[in-house]
Amino acid sequence: MEQNKVDMFIASMGQKFPSDKLMLISSQLEKLDDSRFLVIQSIDYKDPTTLLIISIFVGHWGVDRFMLGQTGMGIGKLLTCGGFGIWTIIDWFTIKDATKEYNYQKFIQVAI
Repeated sequence: MEQNKVDMFIASMGQKFPSDKLMLISSQLEKLDDSRFLVIQSIDYKDPTTLLIISIFVGHWGVDRFMLGQTGMGIGKLLTCGGFGIWTIIDWFTIKDATKEYNYQKFIQVAI
């Protein structure tokens, strides 16, 4: 893989991944061929800021967790109105990191 393609991917998508995993992502991208790279670029990565906004406004219904594919946690938040508000407040501080980790896991599933 050409280094400029890897650099462009990291520059445009870097905010959607954990910062401590960017070097791993870069090394994985360098090993890929162009057809795999196109697949990785076409993945619909979630935006951490968008998920934070969703968490603030409708997180007490578990929408944020449903969007991350965490159905069990989403149902739990839905049935308890966000853990009686406590779980919702905790998610306001952790949802961005959870979203970045979700994006990283999606990347790894396709890259390997």
